[in-house]
Amino acid sequence: MLLATLSLLVPLAATPAADLPMPPPPPGMKLIERTDDALPMPPPPAGMHPLSKDDVAALAGFAEDEAPEASEEIDEASADLEALRAVEEYAFDPSAGQNALYLQSAQELGPAHPLRLRLEDVLNDTDLREDAPNEIAQVTDLLAFDVRQVQDRYDIPVEMQPLVADYIRFFQGPGRRWFRKWMSRSTRYIPVMQPILEEAGVPRDTVYLAMIESGFSAQAYSWARAAGPWQFIAGTGREFGLKENFWVDERRDPIKSTRAAARYLKQLYDQLGHWHLAWAGYNTGAARVKRLCERRHTRSFWEISEGRGLAKETRHYVPKLIAAALIAKNPAAFGFRDEEFDFQPPLEFDVVPIPDLTDLSVIARAAGVSEQEIRELNPELKRWCTPPATEDKPYLLRLPKGTADRFAANFEKIPKHERMHYVEHHVKRGDTLSAIARRYGSEVEPIMRFNKLRSARALQINQTLIIPVPQSHARTARREPSATPPSAAPRSRPPLKSEVIAGKTRITYGVQSGDTLWGICQRFNCSVDNLRKWNHLPRRGRRLQPGTVLAIWTDRDVHASGPAHTSAPARADSAAATASVHALAPGETLWSVSRKYGVSVDDLKKWNGISDHRALRVGQRLRVVAQ
Repeated sequence: MLLATLSLLVPLAATPAADLPMPPPPPGMKLIERTDDALPMPPPPAGMHPLSKDDVAALAGFAEDEAPEASEEIDEASADLEALRAVEEYAFDPSAGQNALYLQSAQELGPAHPLRLRLEDVLNDTDLREDAPNEIAQVTDLLAFDVRQVQDRYDIPVEMQPLVADYIRFFQGPGRRWFRKWMSRSTRYIPVMQPILEEAGVPRDTVYLAMIESGFSAQAYSWARAAGPWQFIAGTGREFGLKENFWVDERRDPIKSTRAAARYLKQLYDQLGHWHLAWAGYNTGAARVKRLCERRHTRSFWEISEGRGLAKETRHYVPKLIAAALIAKNPAAFGFRDEEFDFQPPLEFDVVPIPDLTDLSVIARAAGVSEQEIRELNPELKRWCTPPATEDKPYLLRLPKGTADRFAANFEKIPKHERMHYVEHHVKRGDTLSAIARRYGSEVEPIMRFNKLRSARALQINQTLIIPVPQSHARTARREPSATPPSAAPRSRPPLKSEVIAGKTRITYGVQSGDTLWGICQRFNCSVDNLRKWNHLPRRGRRLQPGTVLAIWTDRDVHASGPAHTSAPARADSAAATASVHALAPGETLWSVSRKYGVSVDDLKKWNGISDHRALRVGQRLRVVAQ
């Protein structure tokens, strides 16, 4: 390929340098004088495919296009991997012909991409410029490059093979945009990954395997459904201890996945006996590599990669890794300038325990940081909240360095029921869990978990569901008629009676329509288990029936802290009675009102002078007295 030949000799500037003086050409080269005729096409290096005139014309038409922005970080990372794969396939496969996917990918690269600039430079004979020399001289002949000059910088076996040279040219040319990104991210993850590899007995420079797998992207997701910086598929991830469920995907966690990758690579090395073979096994599986070694009586990757047996991807995998490692530690020697990279700071964080499901927005406010910062430090999280946890087994969350103390002080002040946002939904005819979840911006699984539903088909009409929702949906949900926050639902439901016994407040409460154990406990600040125990309620019993009288013990003065707009002041004597006024609603009867307040029909008749219950009318005000 023309651009590959140029990149072998002299790296091109990211922008034309027409005003710079022309440097002397390297030995064996001559300058081409500017002419109006098309430049002659030199033969491409072995294994590389030249661009046709149609390709160049197609690329020239993309000068004004910019890469579209992906709406989701994961989608963007996945698209980036696929674009690189298309460009790589086109560059290395002489039989590929004109590849529409390659041209589309090149279009998305934008006018500043080195491939575009190189093509324009060649067609216009733009002056060339060499980079300033580094401690290793500019490499102008890759196959003649003596790897022994840099071998002492590596703890992995590196050597210059034809495919290694081809991949260096590829990263200098069409793959340059991606390599810039990889290098920019590397400074964030390499400092935390290398000690993990070393502790497991794996060479530190094996970290460059994560570079060619994902470009050090935690959000990378491939067509084979591999995820995270080390690109684990689900089955292999589980085998090495990575959880993937509704709440988390630990394949995306740079630390947990590195531990898993280190164990896997060490296992492959122990089985195959050479790191080149271990890397090949990481790509294609140990069994295939072992069979080829036994069949050909060799432990050399280069020998088993000749002929049939290994897929092209695996034959290219080891050379690609070596090329990436060579450039990454010696970028200037291979034509990269420091200003091409936007190096990210090392990954640093504090770890705090989260004892229960907690909205990430609540955590962000308590820590004084943005929710995006928390998501970037915890890429394994798949939802808007932390996973279920307990005080004994909390979820360990990462926060920006130096924020743990502030978070702990603020988080302790947030009541438990405010750490997660919920609404109540009363099931109507035709409701399904998926439709309910969509309505509130929630998911089916947490709804089933919170309401202990064994099946999505277990809904019953008039059943009350607790729906965990993101904070962004909470206000909207509260405005809807059938969505009432549990903490607000009981405001017009005063306790029938409260008394202080041995320093504790004992509340007598009458269950009303729409009440749930969870909602009652949130109001009176007690646990569901205690409420069941105090009232001998079965764990798997039916729903609460309106009119059921519950005993509730609490440390606080309910009348002082709760609303009092419906209750008359208590009398001073021990036989205090609380009077309320109830407006009769359509469909209500004396029996339903008596069940709601835990009193008898006869009492209602006596208190209100009713002799004929058939004379009741909608809106009639009834006096209710609870002893």
